[in-house]
Amino acid sequence: MLKLPQYKILYELLRKHILSGVYEEGALLPSENELCAVHNLTRPTVRHALDALLKDGLIIKKQGKGSIVRKQLKNIGILSISGTASAIGARHLKTDILQKPIIRKWVDSFPFELSQIEKESGCIHIERLRYVDEEPVFYDINHIPNINLPRFTSRSLQDKSLFDELRKNYQVEILGGEQKLKAIKPDEKIKALLQLKKGEPVLYIERKLHTNKEGFNIYSTIYFNSINHSIFGSF
Repeated sequence: MLKLPQYKILYELLRKHILSGVYEEGALLPSENELCAVHNLTRPTVRHALDALLKDGLIIKKQGKGSIVRKQLKNIGILSISGTASAIGARHLKTDILQKPIIRKWVDSFPFELSQIEKESGCIHIERLRYVDEEPVFYDINHIPNINLPRFTSRSLQDKSLFDELRKNYQVEILGGEQKLKAIKPDEKIKALLQLKKGEPVLYIERKLHTNKEGFNIYSTIYFNSINHSIFGSF
């Protein structure tokens, strides 16, 4: 497994502290000089880490003040490349694993075109039900190519970010993506999982996320309960 660069190590540490509430919304992060001194890093390395947090939308920078933890929005960032935990804060999010990671072949009716190497390697299939402040908000089915992900099926994703696990342990970075959205009438399974009332629709999303690994994309089918929540994100 590749060793993370120094800026990434600091980025992951600060990111964890922000999402876990060590630094609350509106709080100032330590200054660049303080981060350099505590972590024995150069200023460019510290700035690289802070720029990554800024890109994720976790901080804002104000001249004369420094890096301020960004106020978390109620909107759900499932369309954002930074991931849901980054968008709403991990302390508000709970995940139930309905299907642990399992290796299987791709289904014939897969909604996106696959690369040749993806087809030949099979996929890792995961199903999750995710809650925001104890309310079931979306059910997602993920398909990840079974390429250079050793021991991934043995990892626990309970209350964890899938993007975080891929980034920290396998250096897979999400770069952007494409998606299809439509409102549909839920079947009985979806209605029960998301606790929908009779007549309430569900937002159905198919998405393909591009990564820094050539020929390696992440695919998701998402059923989203948008009755009390909206979604946002940029690509």
